Amino acid sequence: MRERQEMKERQELVEVPFSELSDEALRGVVESFVNREGTDYGAVERILDDKVADVMRQLEAGNARLVFDPETESIQIIPIE
Repeated sequence: MRERQEMKERQELVEVPFSELSDEALRGVVESFVNREGTDYGAVERILDDKVADVMRQLEAGNARLVFDPETESIQIIPIE
């Protein structure tokens, strides 16, 4: 019963239109995401600018979105399924 109440109290994620962020703020969010992810690119290591450009293309194409989690007060980038 307590778990249900806690789940009800959990706030929903809020979508943040990436176009509403300044260029600097968006770059900072994307860089933070890329650095946190630690994605393995195989035998060829990619530079930060290339990784950031990939994420930016995904946001622009609508394949990913920014969301704010009120519970953790953090912003994330999640794929669109």
